[in-house]
Amino acid sequence: MRKGPLYLLLITLSLGATALAEEGSAGNAVPLSLSAASQINDLQQRLKESERLREELGKQLSSADAERESPQLSRLRQENQRLKLQLKEALANPAPRLLTDQQQWFITGGGVALLAMLCGIFASGGRRQRRQWLN
Repeated sequence: MRKGPLYLLLITLSLGATALAEEGSAGNAVPLSLSAASQINDLQQRLKESERLREELGKQLSSADAERESPQLSRLRQENQRLKLQLKEALANPAPRLLTDQQQWFITGGGVALLAMLCGIFASGGRRQRRQWLN
């Protein structure tokens, strides 16, 4: 809730109370109970009016929030919900792993060795030469 309208309401109520106090001290012959009853009625009416204004401002604020929400934000929220649903499904149905970590490292090492062997064959040109150290 904003502080501005609340301060405005308190100031107007205090001014109204001082104005009524000055009228009572001016020598009017209004009994104290009638003055208090009219003041209570006036304050109740002001309270109803301020509550009505507060309700209207609250409705305006909620409609302004809805207008400010961009289509991109709503799209991101939908995607977030979809991803949460996918995560729940993935956690509920864990897929069996085909290879363990150790087996994956073994296959990776074999692939690297095979690649190195092929690079060596292609680098030599595929021809066989007699090496001196073989003599």
